[in-house]
Amino acid sequence: MALSRFWGLFLIHIALLLASCFAEDPFVFYDFEVSYITASPLGVPQQVIAINNKFPGPTINATTNNNVVVNVRNKLDESLLIHWSGIQQRRSSWQDGLPGTNCPIPAKWNWTYQFQVKDQIGSFFYFPSLHFQRAAGGFGGFIINNRAIIPIPFDTPDGEITILIGDWYTRNHTALRKALDAGQDLGMPDGVLINGKGPYRYNDTLVPDGIDYETINVHPGKTYRLRVHNVGISTSLNFRIQSHNLLLAETEGSYTVQQNYTSLDIHVGQSYSFLLTTDQNASTDYYIVASARFVNESQWKRVTGVAILHYSNSKGKASGPLPDPPQDEYDKTFSMNQARSIRWNVSASGARPNPQGSFRYGSINVTEIFVLKNKSPVTIDGKRRMTLSGLSFVNPATPIRLADQFKVKGVYKLDFPSRPLTGPSKMETSVINGTYKGFMEVILQNNDTKMQTYHMSGYAFFVVGMDYGEWSENSRGTYNKWDGIARTTAQVYPGAWTAILISLDNVGVWNLRTENLDSWYLGQETYVRIVNPEATNKTELPMPDNALYCGALSKLQKPQDISLATSITGSKSKLFFTVLMIVSALFLLSR
Repeated sequence: MALSRFWGLFLIHIALLLASCFAEDPFVFYDFEVSYITASPLGVPQQVIAINNKFPGPTINATTNNNVVVNVRNKLDESLLIHWSGIQQRRSSWQDGLPGTNCPIPAKWNWTYQFQVKDQIGSFFYFPSLHFQRAAGGFGGFIINNRAIIPIPFDTPDGEITILIGDWYTRNHTALRKALDAGQDLGMPDGVLINGKGPYRYNDTLVPDGIDYETINVHPGKTYRLRVHNVGISTSLNFRIQSHNLLLAETEGSYTVQQNYTSLDIHVGQSYSFLLTTDQNASTDYYIVASARFVNESQWKRVTGVAILHYSNSKGKASGPLPDPPQDEYDKTFSMNQARSIRWNVSASGARPNPQGSFRYGSINVTEIFVLKNKSPVTIDGKRRMTLSGLSFVNPATPIRLADQFKVKGVYKLDFPSRPLTGPSKMETSVINGTYKGFMEVILQNNDTKMQTYHMSGYAFFVVGMDYGEWSENSRGTYNKWDGIARTTAQVYPGAWTAILISLDNVGVWNLRTENLDSWYLGQETYVRIVNPEATNKTELPMPDNALYCGALSKLQKPQDISLATSITGSKSKLFFTVLMIVSALFLLSR
């Protein structure tokens, strides 16, 4: 009896001790097995990248401040990195999944990502960031829910639906990559996928028979939150649902002023949350459409994704013509005015209890200014390349952050120009030297004929202005200094500019790139390096124990490391349960 009591008290003390180690923010765990499968989304068998044998991959579901642990098993025949687009990776660019910060996961190896979704809410997605692999799939949604104590600025929806839209080619990503390497343009996509599936056969001429299409099932009289992501290669898409309004509520981690749209242009890499009320009579099913924009739409009719919204009381199949896209062929301001109408809900709480608008970005003094200009493709040393301010970025063999950690010289240059170069374009590993706790103004000037979208890792930036023509100092008079939306990906119209403001409070090395995959692949990017001169763990987490080595540091990588390439916290979790099992067994044996 005394022994039993001893073990009981011992168990309680051990449980309390271990619980104290895990009493901080909760963990969510995912296992990703990344492999090729054969699929026929447009009726043609092809190789796609699946996660856990699914295309698209599973949706990650987390809550503000959760620790996310994703063990990735690379079963491809080439190296792999997973990028968590829009996840800010506070204090830890080590987990960003881009070649400037991480060594690739070799084929047949596994590696565990671990990061905290600190002070974030909203709708994001992940994708493979190397070798043009996003063109083959490997993408999925990433949801960060509000904590229970933080109210959302609308009634709790009756359901949530993730919708991944994007242009698609029937050629494998390796063939597309070879075409770009050979200096060729990719040409018109073969179609648009919605959740990895081809179009409903709304037109017998444009859509062949036998294609599997997406059906979204709903009940009448309900409200659903649709999280829509453009995960495609380079095509802006107009998203609309027949006979329904889309009430915009959130974009990439910021709650918006709520307003209805009959359709919305969603550019490559962008994410939106809409509230959809199922208030129609369901005489038939309804079309869900994602169609190509800013192209010759009469020639691009096949580049249209069509899914079905099916009410549980629907009386028949959808038929007839698709709902019209915006009729703005001769009005280039329509889409830009729509973009300008997307504004920050300054009174709503985001990830924290205080209103989003309590951060008064418009009253902060700018400390550094960069004008980044892109243009049509150029030839550098016989190669077709894309540029940013006259520089075409070359990814180094040794990641920038790793080179800093081990003081490897000559990996990159900290000399990215604040204004575009005037001489011949160059291929360089040139990086922006950002000032910790500075406030950066970036002008994105698109002198190409194609729509561009730009993304910055590690941050949400404020979109304060956009207009056609060349940006000038006088353009600042048009800036929105009160409720410009904070987001991670902004569009820049052809022959136009977009201005963003960034509060540089996140130490690390962060990618600034076009999201147009072909232009990104050809060098239209750079990195922003932000260092705290005091070098403290309070502003940047230590290099993870399972970090991979490559380039100049490849000799540090031991083959057996990869079998142990799991996070420390993952091991602690196993230890927690193992110790509890042992102590419980001892307790039972003593009785």
